[in-house]
Amino acid sequence: MKIIKKPISFNEQTYSLEHIDELNKILFVDIETTGFSANSSYLYLIGCLCYEEGNWQLIQYLAEDYIEEPLILQEFLTLCKSYHTLIHYNGNNFDLPYLKQKCQEFEIPHPFGGDGSSHEMTGIDIYKRIAGFKSILHLENCKQKTLEQFLDISREDKYNGGELIAIYKEFVETKNPELRELLLLHNSDDMQGMFRLLPLLSYMDILLVPFKVVKVQANHYEDLSNNLCHEIIMKIKFHTPFPKPIVLHGNGCHFSGEGNEGFLKVPCHIGELKYFYSDYKEYYYLPLEDMALHKSVATYVDKDYRKQATAATCYTKKEGTYLPEWDTVFTPIFKKDYKDFNLFFELTDEMKKSPQTFTQYALHVLDMLIHENKR
Repeated sequence: MKIIKKPISFNEQTYSLEHIDELNKILFVDIETTGFSANSSYLYLIGCLCYEEGNWQLIQYLAEDYIEEPLILQEFLTLCKSYHTLIHYNGNNFDLPYLKQKCQEFEIPHPFGGDGSSHEMTGIDIYKRIAGFKSILHLENCKQKTLEQFLDISREDKYNGGELIAIYKEFVETKNPELRELLLLHNSDDMQGMFRLLPLLSYMDILLVPFKVVKVQANHYEDLSNNLCHEIIMKIKFHTPFPKPIVLHGNGCHFSGEGNEGFLKVPCHIGELKYFYSDYKEYYYLPLEDMALHKSVATYVDKDYRKQATAATCYTKKEGTYLPEWDTVFTPIFKKDYKDFNLFFELTDEMKKSPQTFTQYALHVLDMLIHENKR
């Protein structure tokens, strides 16, 4: 067994890992195997990246022979005892199930869940977090090398995991140091590439990490049919910069983000909308006034000018400026008609003075846009 440890310098701006855990409690991992099934293949290399004494360190455990497989596994698990959070790329589908099976085979306790261990690690799968943004970012697929190309990350390694299987088998027979370096280089590039992909998590952080609406302004324009349209524009400051610009459209809303800034445009409805009372059996509808009144008041109205309200006629009307919403976040809710699925709430003077409320609303709109654009 060979253990290689060397410092790694990341000079470029990257993701703020403090969102996830303390730096000295985070461990990155990537494994190399001779196949997909743990029952019929060997684990021959485990790569780790950890933060020690102000520097990132790459640690690689290499089995120089098949019989050293449990040795590198045990060394890695000993290292895990000092960490809380495990970060990996597609590890939920491959690395962790593979490691669990190997631990079961060699009867070694593990911290990956389901083993009853007193020390269990939480995990973050970069692939799982980014996969939902494949269509938004116009990615062909979510393979690690594809994302590295998307972020203009270069690597020295020219092999894939499948091609390295034959190289490892030859290395076991010959112990050729050049072949060893090819194995280590591939894993090293995978580990460093994984770290440099972290800025992609900023897209998911739109909904997870607090941001601030720093400016709101009203705007109006004429559409192609010469209709006067109204909108509000929110300027947003994000905690983590986007590595590449992002644009989202949906339900008349538009968002563009670049660096730490974003601009969110939302259409306004200026005019009359209806508020529908839920307990319509307690109301009369007044056709001449086109409104509903509670029976405690409407009982004094001549019977010829009132009728029992229905769910569709139990409303009152109000002129105002309204913003759309797609769930019941702000109340009261207004609609154009009873069967209309579009919901609105009133943009009040109180809200106009509240950056916190606009930030809450911006989060609601961005949540809608992200779900719309993932389809």
